Amino acid sequence: MDNARRLQYLEAMGIDVWISKTLTQPAQSPPSATESYSLDTPGPSVESDLPEVINWKSLQNEVAVCTKCSLCETRNRTVFGSGNKNADWMLIGEAPGQNEDLQGKPFVGSAGLLLTEMLRAIGLAREEIFITNIVKCRPPGNRNPKPDEIESCRDYLQRQRLLIKPKIILAVGRIAAQTLLKTDEPLSKLRGKLHRLDNTPVVVVYHPAYLLRSLLDKRKAWVDLTFAVQTYKNIEGHYAGIIR
Repeated sequence: MDNARRLQYLEAMGIDVWISKTLTQPAQSPPSATESYSLDTPGPSVESDLPEVINWKSLQNEVAVCTKCSLCETRNRTVFGSGNKNADWMLIGEAPGQNEDLQGKPFVGSAGLLLTEMLRAIGLAREEIFITNIVKCRPPGNRNPKPDEIESCRDYLQRQRLLIKPKIILAVGRIAAQTLLKTDEPLSKLRGKLHRLDNTPVVVVYHPAYLLRSLLDKRKAWVDLTFAVQTYKNIEGHYAGIIR
């Protein structure tokens, strides 16, 4: 998709201020945005029981034949994740939907297209990051995953994190954020804060499926993304200082 066509798409979605950027340029807020976040606003730091790390291929094979919960009885395909296995950015959603279940890939369909454009707007291609979900199989009817289903997949996600070693995590949507941060706080309370999971920075953002239904929150989503970019830049600056 060329730049002019992409901007036309974004304008149609009500995101006319989302202009493609690179991470080397200063992040700019849209003219009408009313929110601004401070990196000095800390969120809780969460630690988890980290499992033993195995190699990537073994983990993929294990997920592909998983029968830990009843979701294995209704799925078409497991959705392990996709993208760069050495990514700085890791994006974690809640669960596969119908399209994901059929294709075996995360975030496809209209929500996936919007996610791709959101990433492009901050200078990222899907191939540069790693995208996965809290659970690896589609819950029937696209319902929310149950606690036992989340727990069944917890070890898989933790091992993915250990193998990728991301510098920043985007928790996409309420369920992903609450699960990763071990909280029942609403999304509105989790946005705009820099959280940490095993010392990895976590930024909470809206789920693109929600944004397709809620036009008024698209500008807030832009603020969340620029906050994530600034967080990443600060991390990169910190590492550069150590190297020098």
